[in-house]
Amino acid sequence: MERNVAVETKDLVHVYPNGGVKALKGVNLKIYENDKMSIIGQNGSGKTTIVRHFNGLLRPTEGQVFLFGEDTAGKSVGDMARRCGYVFQNPNHQIFCTTVREELEVGPNNFKFSEEEKNQEIDKVVEMMHLEGILNSHPMTLDYTTKKIVSIASVLVFKPEVLILDEPTGGLDEVGRRMLTSIINMMHNDGHTVVMISHDMDYVAENSDRIVVMSQGEVIADGTPKEIFLNAPVLERAMIAPPQITSLDLLLDGQGDTALSVQDFVRKYKN
Repeated sequence: MERNVAVETKDLVHVYPNGGVKALKGVNLKIYENDKMSIIGQNGSGKTTIVRHFNGLLRPTEGQVFLFGEDTAGKSVGDMARRCGYVFQNPNHQIFCTTVREELEVGPNNFKFSEEEKNQEIDKVVEMMHLEGILNSHPMTLDYTTKKIVSIASVLVFKPEVLILDEPTGGLDEVGRRMLTSIINMMHNDGHTVVMISHDMDYVAENSDRIVVMSQGEVIADGTPKEIFLNAPVLERAMIAPPQITSLDLLLDGQGDTALSVQDFVRKYKN
């Protein structure tokens, strides 16, 4: 059964004006509704550049971007952000209100939620992410992990159909990582599309159904975690190492059902 396309790029080229760096070189990519996927690659590979076209933060130099079948040319960032929410890598680049509660209200207010719907969605996110005790706190006084959780919450609260997470595990402690996993699974189970950009291959392997690999402004591979992390030529070209547990399994065994997570490894070797 063919799935609907959430985001599509056609021959997408992006050249940054300062210095003329060609960050994307005619990329064709389809991201489907309810994908739970990651885009990986070294710094400068184009992964952040491409996703910033999905909600209008960047515009094509050449080519087209479609959001749920509609050409995004001429659409405002606000129109696109309602359907495609973006959580920045650094929460300090996203947070600007004086209380956590106000931060959570920004999206619903911008997108004209009724007062009842706004309060209902905020209450839901606050309970899910355990923010009850900090609603009146200034976000910039919080520790980095909590600021990151607040920045994710401020996007979740308006329920975008596509959620983009830029380096979501960066700076998170283990509790934060577990909460992030719960959020990703919840969004996916509710039918949303989740796109991660990450250098954290251990997390990517365990929390993605699909992985797109980029190198020097081009997509060089697209497949399941197992297809990607067992493809040595692709990893070498992208200058990416597989998850640590996968490397250990390949060293010990090198055949059979290769482990992509600690759980896989324990199941494989427990006997």
